[in-house]
Formats: sequence, C-alpha cells, structure tokens
Amino acid sequence: MAERIELPARTMPVVEPPAVMVTSRPLRVADGTGVRTETLPRRAESAVTGRRIVREALQDWALGHLVDAAELVVTELIANAAQHARHDSVRLTVLRIESDGVHVAVTDRSRRMPVLRRPGLAAQAGRGLGIVDSLSAAWGYDPLPWGKRVWAELRGSA
Repeated sequence: MAERIELPARTMPVVEPPAVMVTSRPLRVADGTGVRTETLPRRAESAVTGRRIVREALQDWALGHLVDAAELVVTELIANAAQHARHDSVRLTVLRIESDGVHVAVTDRSRRMPVLRRPGLAAQAGRGLGIVDSLSAAWGYDPLPWGKRVWAELRGSA
C-alpha cells in the first residue's frame, strides 16, 4: 500500500483582478501582460490546451527554460482535476512572478484536497503530485468555499 503524506494547506486570499495575490504579496497585472487564464473543459484532453497556454506565456515572458517542467506540471494538475472534480470545467491560471518564475494553478469545484502519495514500483497510478513536487520550487493548494486551487511555482534562471 502506498504511503500517504498529508500536506498542510497554504491559503491565498481570493482577489479579483487586476490585483493577484501570491503568497500574500500582491502582484499588479492591470494590463494583463503578467497573467494568462483560461476556462477549460474538465477532460484529460484539456491538458493539450493547458500545455499550449503555458508554453506561449513562458515564451512571451522570456522564460522558455521553464517550459518543459511547466508543461508537465500543468498536465498533472489538469489530469487530477479532470479525474476528481465535479463541475464541467476547470480554470487554468499562469502568472509571472518576479523576473525568473511562474505560478501555475488549476482551480476546480471539488472540495477533495490533493494528497501526495509515494506509490510502490508496481503501482499504475498515484505519481502525479510526486512529479509536481519534484519539478516545482513550491506547490500547495488553497481550499475555496466551493472547491480548491492547486498551484505550483517554478523558478530558475536561463
């Protein structure tokens, strides 16, 4: 049986644009240049669109060195939401943080919080959040009144 590791929630305030809160620090993106967001169908196939959105955003922001890791993270977050959420859509947000990083988040309407598992070698599933954990500088989730936001931060210089 895979070991279950419970992670504490790291709560971020819910703020309407143009101010976006990340780790309790407002980032002003009034002109939209530092944020991309899209509502996607709650299907595993939406990961293709999610990867395109994150790739284009990172290339526009001269963060191309983060594309491979960010695409994998977004794929896992969307796949988890597609499997566990209840509503017919999810929300992908890609936010530039400082000069060398990106914050990606998938918001869904499930109150079931993510659990990082350590599956055995023969396990067929359960590795998604382990991938997110290994590729990101930080990750977590924010409980919302109607669901949750699962996020990851990727950083690094070119």
